[in-house]
This record gives sequence, structure tokens and C-alpha cells, in this order.
Amino acid sequence: MKYTYQYKALPITEQKLELNLWLRTCQYWYNRQLGDRFDWWKRNGCYINACPLICHLPELRENPNYYSQKKYLPELKTDLVTVGWSSELLDFSRVPANTLQEVCKRVDRAFDRFLSGDSNNKRSGKPRFKSAERFRSIVLEGAGLELHSCSLGGKYLFLKMPKLGLLKVRMHRDIPVGATAKQVQLIKKADGWYVNLRLDAPTVPMNHDGVVFNWDSALGMDAVLHESDYLATSDGEKLPSIKSFRKSQKRLAKVSNRKATKRKGSRSRRKLAKREAREHQRIARARRDHAFKTAHKVIKTGKTVFFYENLNLKGLSKRNAVKQDEQGKYLPNGQAAKSGLNKSWNDAAFGQFFTILEYIAAKAGAVAIGVNPAYTSQLLAYRDEFIFTDCSIRKYWDEIENIWVDRDINAAINIKRVGLGEFPTINRRKGKIVVGHSTTNSTLKEVISTLRSLEKPTLYAKH
Repeated sequence: MKYTYQYKALPITEQKLELNLWLRTCQYWYNRQLGDRFDWWKRNGCYINACPLICHLPELRENPNYYSQKKYLPELKTDLVTVGWSSELLDFSRVPANTLQEVCKRVDRAFDRFLSGDSNNKRSGKPRFKSAERFRSIVLEGAGLELHSCSLGGKYLFLKMPKLGLLKVRMHRDIPVGATAKQVQLIKKADGWYVNLRLDAPTVPMNHDGVVFNWDSALGMDAVLHESDYLATSDGEKLPSIKSFRKSQKRLAKVSNRKATKRKGSRSRRKLAKREAREHQRIARARRDHAFKTAHKVIKTGKTVFFYENLNLKGLSKRNAVKQDEQGKYLPNGQAAKSGLNKSWNDAAFGQFFTILEYIAAKAGAVAIGVNPAYTSQLLAYRDEFIFTDCSIRKYWDEIENIWVDRDINAAINIKRVGLGEFPTINRRKGKIVVGHSTTNSTLKEVISTLRSLEKPTLYAKH
């Protein structure tokens, strides 16, 4: 199994200077290749409505690609390279060859996603030139990567890296026995350098052959996003949210406003920019830590199949459409209220959580699958009746079964039914929702039993 662990790097002063030089050289090499490709498109392109008999095309040269651009490296290493706009001198010979070749791969992948799309045929935007703030990582791979543990209680790890020597790393997480380092990625963040170790550990296999899909082994999860609730499970448990951005937005706004008043390029502005970056880093780390802890808590339920909502997060956090009257005057479209909801969706980061859940489930021998959540939050889980048609309805008292039904837990149970193929077929006819083929009776006993086990005795006394 191949996976990645991240550690805090503790380079000495000479190593920090060398890493900064590597990063600057790779940034220049990335932008130079990108400019070469854009120049080829500009010089060898022609408008589609131009006449080929009149329009003069220059002599076509070879389209730059990964192999043709990689051939420039031996020549660049023979002498110092002068940056045109700043007259800065860069020494390509001090950077490992594999690192420079990986930059060529990065440019090639960016252009492939722009022109042809990825494996899902989704095209990316036009590649951009990288500034120092946007180009923050370099990759080392191949020969010379060795792991040496320290004898001081196993607190540190030493990486033997080409042209850099032994790099000290804070080992806050043990490496599996027999794991070998295939690739090392060095990332420069707001608080220093970090190391991403791509490990190959044959002792940690990812095997899903023995996973059984049934009612007892499956767990449904509903993304709540209501008050302090984050996730609801089909077992009746609600997990809390952290709202890391909401808690820190005042402190972040204070630093950002102070930075905006400073002159660009000044020392005070750079100091405040670093503080602002640290605030963003704390928010992101708190959110990611909460996602890992929540995922581990879900995995510890003992289930082997986890169904979650395959949400259109991009559409949920999209701005409302503009409304105009006949004279072109803009009308209220509810964007003020929608902006707060968009902020809550982005702060919850359900996409990141579900990705982490899939990774942790795979390591535990389980599987996490996204399902279509259509109508799961409206339909009663044990009867083909639409009850929760309004978001303000959080609970429902069923006089027939004499039970309270929580909206979020009911939705989690329905998601579980969708994953197991027990959810009814729902169609729309002339604006009305019609239930087609129904399989509700097949799970009636299990759903009623789950809901009754969640009831409190005081609820019966009040009714």
C-alpha cells in the first residue's frame, strides 16, 4: 500500500538557505517552461476566420512537450542563468536532477488538464505563472532517499537526501515496519518547512474483498449543518461541528484590515501578512483535525460499509442568480442571507471530510460510498409519506407508531436505504412527487426498532 505521511522538518540554517535556492530555481524553471508553451501557441496560431492564402504563417517549430523541454536542463547547468527582469543569477547545477525533471512533469500535467482534461474529462483553467506565494513545494525521488531513526527515544527521524545531507524531522508519528520512502515532497508553509513522505508499506494492505453489504454492517450519514450539529448517523448519533472559521473570523479580519492599511512592500505589511497566513493555517489545521477525529469516531462503530451524501458542494455554495426588472434595476435576490449559508458550507468542508473518511475506511478494511441524497431528507424512513417538506421541521410526532422522528437521523437512515437499494423510486408528475416502486416494508422492522431505541421516556409523558 502506498500512502503519505507529513512531518515537521527541522533544517539547519545552511539547509534552509539551500532549500530556498532550490525553490526559487524550480519556480523560475516552471514559469520559463510555461512561457515557452504560451509563446508557441501565440506564434503558431491563426484565427479560424483568416484566409489561408493571405494569412502568412511563420515556420512551425516543434510543439514543446515534456521531453523537449527536459533536454534544456544539461545546457542550463553549464553556467549561471540570468533572470531577465531582475538580473538574478540562478545555479541549476545545485538542484537535484530529479527535482527539475519533476517540475517538467508538473507543467506537462497542467497543460494536459487544460487542453484534454483529466481522467474524468474535466478540463482545468489556463495554467498561471507561479509567484513565490503560489509555488511552495519541490519533490525529490529516486536514489539517495534513506530513513534513519534517532536513538533519543524515537523522537526524531533523519532523511538522507541528495545534495542536502541528513535532514532532521520531528517524528510525531511512527512509520510502519518495513516501509520504504519512494518520494519526498518538501513544502514551505507559514511556520516553516514540512516533509511529505510517500511510503510503500506491504504490511498495510488495502483489501475490500470481505466486505458484506447488509443492514447490520452498513451505516448511513447525513450532513446536518444545523446549529452545533455536524453529522447524523443511522444509529441515532449526532456528532458536533467545530466551526473553526466562524470562531476565528473576527481575529482574522482584524489582522487583514491592519495589513490593508500598510504600504505594499513595507516591512510592517510583510509581518502582518505572515500573521495573516498563520491565522489561516490555524483555521485549516483545526478543520482538518476535526475531520480526522470525526472519521475515526465513525470507523470505531465497527461497521464495514459507510454511505454518505454525494453532495454538489459547488452548487450549494454558489451565488444566487441576479434579478432585474424591466428597466434593468437590480432587485433583491436573497444573496445577503445566502452568503452566510455559503460561508457555513465552506467552513464545514464536507468534501474534505468525506475524502478523509474514504482513506481511513480503506486502511481499516472498510469502504465508504457516496450516494444520491435526493428526497432522503423529506421522506419518512418507514412509510412512503413526505413529512419534512420544510427545513424548519426538525422533529415529527407519529401518532400511528407513537414515536418521535428526528429529521436528521431519519435522513441518515434513508441514505443507508439508498446505499442498500431499499429506497423507493420517486418521480415527479405535473409538479407533484409520486412514489413508484416501494420497498419500504422490507426495512420497516429495522427502522422502527432504531427509532424506538432513541426515544426518551419524558417524550411519552409530555404527549
